[in-house]
Amino acid sequence: MKTELPRSEVVLLGVGHTNAHVLRMWRMDPPRDAHLTCVSNYPVVTYSGMLPGVLAGQYPQERMEIDLVRLCAASGARLIVGEATGLDPSRRRLLFADRPPLAFDVLSVGIGSIPTREGVELDGDAVLPIKPMQTFLTRLERRLRELHERCGDRPLRIAIVGGGAGGVEITFCLPSRVRKLFGERPVEMTLINAHGDVAGGVRRRTQDRVREKLARRGVRLMLPRRVVRVTQDEIVLDNGERIGADLVLWSTSAAAPPLLASLNLPRDDEGFLLTGATLQTTAGLPIFAVGDTGTIAGRELPKAGVYAVRQGPVLWENIRRMLAGRPLAPYEPQRGFMKLLNTGDGRALGDWKGITFEGRWTWSLKDRIDGRFMDKYQDYRPSEMNGAAAPPDNPPAMRCVGCGGKVGGTVLARVLKRLEIPPSEHVLLGLDQPDDAAIVRSPGGRPMTVTTDFFAAPLDDPYLVGRIAALNAASDAFALGAQPLAALAMATVPPGDARRQEEVLFELLAGGLEEFRRMGATLVGGHTIEGPQLTIGYTILADSGERPPRAKANLRVGDQLILTKPLGTGVLLAAHMRAECRAPWMEMLLASMLHSNAPAASLLEEFDIAAVTDITGFGLAGHLREMLDATNRRSAADSSEAVSPNACGFAAELYLNSIPLLPGAAELLSAGVESTLAPANRDAEAELVASIQQRRTPQYAALFDPQTSGGLLLAVPEKHVDSVLAQLEQQSSIPAAVVGGILPRTPTHPLMRAE
Repeated sequence: MKTELPRSEVVLLGVGHTNAHVLRMWRMDPPRDAHLTCVSNYPVVTYSGMLPGVLAGQYPQERMEIDLVRLCAASGARLIVGEATGLDPSRRRLLFADRPPLAFDVLSVGIGSIPTREGVELDGDAVLPIKPMQTFLTRLERRLRELHERCGDRPLRIAIVGGGAGGVEITFCLPSRVRKLFGERPVEMTLINAHGDVAGGVRRRTQDRVREKLARRGVRLMLPRRVVRVTQDEIVLDNGERIGADLVLWSTSAAAPPLLASLNLPRDDEGFLLTGATLQTTAGLPIFAVGDTGTIAGRELPKAGVYAVRQGPVLWENIRRMLAGRPLAPYEPQRGFMKLLNTGDGRALGDWKGITFEGRWTWSLKDRIDGRFMDKYQDYRPSEMNGAAAPPDNPPAMRCVGCGGKVGGTVLARVLKRLEIPPSEHVLLGLDQPDDAAIVRSPGGRPMTVTTDFFAAPLDDPYLVGRIAALNAASDAFALGAQPLAALAMATVPPGDARRQEEVLFELLAGGLEEFRRMGATLVGGHTIEGPQLTIGYTILADSGERPPRAKANLRVGDQLILTKPLGTGVLLAAHMRAECRAPWMEMLLASMLHSNAPAASLLEEFDIAAVTDITGFGLAGHLREMLDATNRRSAADSSEAVSPNACGFAAELYLNSIPLLPGAAELLSAGVESTLAPANRDAEAELVASIQQRRTPQYAALFDPQTSGGLLLAVPEKHVDSVLAQLEQQSSIPAAVVGGILPRTPTHPLMRAE
């Protein structure tokens, strides 16, 4: 978050062609005293113009995708990946099903359109809509593989419904995708269109060329025909004709997305939002509707991406004018535009000002135009580095946040040694035996586990940060086998407009409260102050129960160490600060941080797990060292406990190759990216023996990576390992693994050794 909260919140609902331009320009020249939030169902944007080329194998999939996680990070914008459900126009709030409303001062709605299915009866799952395009390739490949197995040696029967430019290009390019997957498997293609032509909007000669090329490739054309019913293996047309089809790709004309009916804004007869020439809704509110989403009153424009692209600069200018209280500028649509159709064979058909042209040079022209457009949005350098003398791969040092912002463990240990802390009869587990949490008992009362944890916000989304902070703080209680009951919040909110402070603090605490509700606890109070950086944490009060706590100091020889979550949150959050954390990586990072340790902690009693800790800021190596040191101190104090005749305590082996890493962590660690706390965490290397080859691996570097809302490290009796892993797999898709074991330590044996 910024050192001072901005006064105005601009929200982009949907990041299509038009809204994407605003995000790009914001990165280059953000308006003063304003903040930008992007709301999207998916963390990537797919450029439809390149989809046929990806099908034909002319581009990798990544080339047609804009990574919103990286672009928003580079632009200083917040990204909310979630589904909006409605709008409260009078209070200027965007509504969600699974998070608090989002307040805005200016809203731009650009969620595009969906293929129309009006008058079509669907029976079965043969229909595969092109949209949402972000998931189309995954859905397509899965369906093709199912059909390849089901249909045996006979040809695959594929129909494309919708003969506009998009449907035509898919018809041309899809066979290449099938060949790539299955070799020369025969395919029967049918293109169905409700109109008497194909590739509508081009001159007759161009349409004739399209028909000729489709005929040469054996594509059956059904014109003009409407689909009235689709079954599992058949299409029924409006004239009663039936066509066998194993797969029906739906690429019909544009219809309004259902969400638009829930926004309480004026709409046209087809359900799209009605706007004036300035793209502002006719409701007179600070809301724009752009691209396919909007219809300009008195204008009849086709729903085409080229208009959305040209609207981008006008929308950007009008957002700035609206923030400044100045009159808005009108959008003047272009009279025509060049149409280029990818034929999937290294050639393209073109139509411009009454001229039809084709050839490899036409494909090269389309490739240059599309590539130049995408290059603008695939530059993820942080905005402060654009135009700077420093190269992009040498950004200025940034202090990490989350648990990566902790003070180093060695510093903390030295401070605690210098303090003279008096003993107390009410403290059952305290700093004389440092653990994940303290246990105290009031006179004549029940033992109570108490812990506290807070950090600077690692993400520009207060609601998610609040959830992560609650889970991170409660994890210490779970590690001791305690049940959280209540929490006290500690929050620092940047100075600024009181209304903005209220919204940020509300989202922050609402996120924490959501997680506390799920774990059976509640928020009972706390304290807030102003400061330069958004921070949040909680003091947790938990019921210790009557059984002994699962303390760090209870390791046993033969225990196997199970890590319940992969490592890598520290390096991924560090990469996110540099706009280098890719969308798929962020997706798994959030899934891991938002996965509670409560289910794993529920296994402690069932499987005789006596020692456990949670892996947070000091990394796996640092927290394992704490467990070993605590166990060895306890063992030395208890002379009756003998590990073995020649042993002088407990040691650990780490199975380096078995340590699970979050997606992207290995790549980033190998490239030298790390959290700013990682060097301090390497103090644990003094107690760790590893070969030179082992020290060069990303798994070794991950031992010192600070974790935010990391997993538990369970010391499990060997006989229970398989059962514990099976239960963890049932609880979550987050992978757990055996990462080490406990053995006796001899005078010549290191405290920790990599195997």
